[in-house]
Amino acid sequence: MSQIKQISNTLKALLRQQHITYKDIAKHLSMSEANVKRIFSTQSFALDRLEEICQLLNLSLSDLFLIAEKQQDQISQLTPEQEKELVSDTKLFLVAVCVKDSWTFSDILKYYQITEHECIRLLAKLDKLKMIQLLPNNEYKLLIAQDFRWIPDGPLEQNIATDVFSEFMHSRFKGENNFRFYLRGTYSQSSIDIIQRKLNQLTKEAALLNQEDAKIPLDKRKHVGMLCAMRPWEYTPFAKLRKPI
Repeated sequence: MSQIKQISNTLKALLRQQHITYKDIAKHLSMSEANVKRIFSTQSFALDRLEEICQLLNLSLSDLFLIAEKQQDQISQLTPEQEKELVSDTKLFLVAVCVKDSWTFSDILKYYQITEHECIRLLAKLDKLKMIQLLPNNEYKLLIAQDFRWIPDGPLEQNIATDVFSEFMHSRFKGENNFRFYLRGTYSQSSIDIIQRKLNQLTKEAALLNQEDAKIPLDKRKHVGMLCAMRPWEYTPFAKLRKPI
């Protein structure tokens, strides 16, 4: 795939994630929607235009190029078979999470009760699942994008919803590096779109930071969980008090 096409595909994916349309871009660039569509269809991005579109995404040009480079030939979603195999084997799931965070072979052996033979076998299994490319000396190339999403209602989401979320939320979120914030309100659709766009941008930035921090020694990093959620909802006791319409 050419670099221009890779940049274009990455840009389109970022725009979709933030629900930014050609119409939004046209308004931001003060040009017609037809011209915006032509730019994307012909991939004729002038640098100044590309930079302006990145501003709409709250990204710099270097951020875009880095994301495109890192995601080249990487998968953004697993297959149902891959997800099912992961959640059926705790050690395989653990090693998959470790390689996604760029842990080395020696890091995994140092911090977890996994033997060298087991780790080699598990890495080979991830290679067979096309999640990594296993290299000599137990090195690997990650084939999963940092911001990959699980299949809606698939094996991973079901596992996370029943086990991970309940354990994660069973906390008072006190102390250093803890944060919990709940806010409710009554919003217009345009405001909801803005909030959703910012949440999508936050997840993108968090994934990028995780990728950049892979260069830092493991003992200088911390396991951190972050949950972002939003949906139309009213507290049930309040909803029961609503008058029939």
